[in-house]
Amino acid sequence: MNIQRIRENNKAEIRSLILGSARKGLVRQGYENFSLRNLAQQIGYSPAAIYRYFKSKDEIFACLTRESFDLLIKASSSIVPEPDEDPVSVLKRGMHAYVAFGLENPDHYRIAFLLGGGEANVPQRPRAAYDALRARIQRCIDGGRIGRADADLLAQSLWAAAHGVTSLLVQRPSFPWVARSKLVDRVIDSAVDALLVHPQAVYTGGGNGNRIISKSSTARKLTRAPARA
Repeated sequence: MNIQRIRENNKAEIRSLILGSARKGLVRQGYENFSLRNLAQQIGYSPAAIYRYFKSKDEIFACLTRESFDLLIKASSSIVPEPDEDPVSVLKRGMHAYVAFGLENPDHYRIAFLLGGGEANVPQRPRAAYDALRARIQRCIDGGRIGRADADLLAQSLWAAAHGVTSLLVQRPSFPWVARSKLVDRVIDSAVDALLVHPQAVYTGGGNGNRIISKSSTARKLTRAPARA
């Protein structure tokens, strides 16, 4: 390995160390109280050394935001429809994957969605995860499972539901919640089933959202018992 390669590897390692420490510092202190001087003390570097890699805390925050969204997009991309799978099942699995990402990576979720500050200097945040949610809703509409409606309105409504339960579980871990899986299932099922043209039992909960359990791919018809004379 030549000297240039060694220097590049060392630079990448130092950059990774700075970002990892900055993520912890931002989550612990908040954006307003976080400073590069405190970060330098934390990792044993001089402030001048940090400035060789990042010119401001806004730049660090932007890098951390991109990292967090890259992980979220990866989680969303893992939801691939199975042959003949009900689009509602795919939609619910995608929402479960979103919640699982937040619960399994709470610091990344906080950086992406819960920490304020630096917004004006952060580049346009990736929309791939939102676009995937919208596309899944559109497939439900096209398949007649959800009535004709504004796909963006529905996507943002379901995102609000998923974000709500995720942020509460991340930010209030000491609250006496019921079993997480039951709570997440209920929130997602309630939000999605309310939109269905023909509600049916479609359960896709658990883990990272990749488990598919569907009672039927067609709506169940309810029949009344004949009235007695």
